[in-house]
Amino acid sequence: MATSPLTFEKLTAPTAGTAIRFEDGQPVVPNDPIIPFIRGDGTGVDIWPATQRVLDAAVAKAYGGERRIEWFKVYAGDEACDLYGTYQYLPEDTLAAIRAYGVAIKGPLTTPVGGGIRSLNVALRQIFDLYCCVRPCRYYAGTPSPHKRPQDLDVIVYRENTEDIYMGIEWEASDPVCLELIQHLNDTVIPANGKLGKRRIPEGSGIGIKPVSKHGTQRHIRKAIRHALSLQGNKRHVTLVHKGNIMKFTEGAFRDWGYELATTEFRDVCVTERESWILDNLERNHSLSIQDNARLIEPGYDSLTAEKKAAIDAEVKQVLDSIGESHGYGKWKSMVLVDDRIADSIFQQIQTRPQEYSVLATLNLNGDYISDAAAAVVGGLGMAPGANIGDNAAIFEATHGTAPKHAGLDRINPGSVILSGVMMLEYMGWQEAADLITQGISAAIAGGEVTYDLARLMEPPVEPVSCSGFAEAVVRHFGG
Repeated sequence: MATSPLTFEKLTAPTAGTAIRFEDGQPVVPNDPIIPFIRGDGTGVDIWPATQRVLDAAVAKAYGGERRIEWFKVYAGDEACDLYGTYQYLPEDTLAAIRAYGVAIKGPLTTPVGGGIRSLNVALRQIFDLYCCVRPCRYYAGTPSPHKRPQDLDVIVYRENTEDIYMGIEWEASDPVCLELIQHLNDTVIPANGKLGKRRIPEGSGIGIKPVSKHGTQRHIRKAIRHALSLQGNKRHVTLVHKGNIMKFTEGAFRDWGYELATTEFRDVCVTERESWILDNLERNHSLSIQDNARLIEPGYDSLTAEKKAAIDAEVKQVLDSIGESHGYGKWKSMVLVDDRIADSIFQQIQTRPQEYSVLATLNLNGDYISDAAAAVVGGLGMAPGANIGDNAAIFEATHGTAPKHAGLDRINPGSVILSGVMMLEYMGWQEAADLITQGISAAIAGGEVTYDLARLMEPPVEPVSCSGFAEAVVRHFGG
């Protein structure tokens, strides 16, 4: 069933295909969805045709014509300026198309220099309230990596997209608002807060505000937990990543609100790390007393004050009374385990103990760093997909830059956008097509059919294939 074409300034909507709609934050996908695509700047001219070739071939092979994608080209970045005029980096046509059709995919975009939009990627996330940035990082056999065992890392980073310092609430040092704010903080707010002592904000400082809300935190972590519920075995694990030991009321609150969500809304399917210790201790020794259980979960228990001992004893008793029957006797082992780690520690642990982690739920800035670090372990940004997901729209994207010096040479690695397309197919529920592509990519890389960025790092080095040649290799290896 075709939709009624929309009217645009410079675009013509497809006359065939049906719009994806959303119910309760989930996509309802027809067999002929219209999907807007942004080719991307720089190497987008090479990457997008290769990606479209792979996606169309996978859908055709998986569904034999019963399903198809109706592609709709829209514009952003430099290519949009060529069509719509100078500084029209994100035209209303593009926003209207994404709003109407719900799901889109894009290549890399140029970040404008100077005033106006700070970042096209950030702008799209904020305009459509795409509050979850999802970045899976897994290893494909044969991909060169600086790590000895990159195959041990298989994580999905859930990065909150709309709050934290990326919200962009800041003033430069010379701004009158900044000067007035610093004076107010130094003269009124800090002296009134006895905990801050004699600290003062130095003159000449820029000021940024870091908002973290309970609503924003919990809707984000809710998606992370739901994703973990779809996984198997020890991958049903969500780690709340934060710097709450220092930023107690923003990052610390992120952690606390995450635990609150897990132990209320998801009580029947979640267990916290500390709860799991208590339950496991009793399973190992059914005659274990409350106090002995407390000793096992709290180092230094015997040296604590009587008040602190009583608090830990009460915690153990509360856990056993409230979830001992529902989660005990090993039942918790099939549930989603929720724990938390300090952000700087996670940087180390995804390298030294990667097999212990699955879904990392982070705030905005931490997630930016961690997702790139994890991508480096498994082969770099050329093979790192990404998605930005909200309740009424989703945009799948390359995670690397535009690399303009390589544009038009048919040599760049299209893996990031192809794998973002895999994420899009999975999001749409088209798992059979998604699986064909991951099989094809795995076989192509294992066979040394890779672009120059991977070829030069292989041992021994292999002759690289072109960007389009890699796409053909992936298609050729569908199913094996």
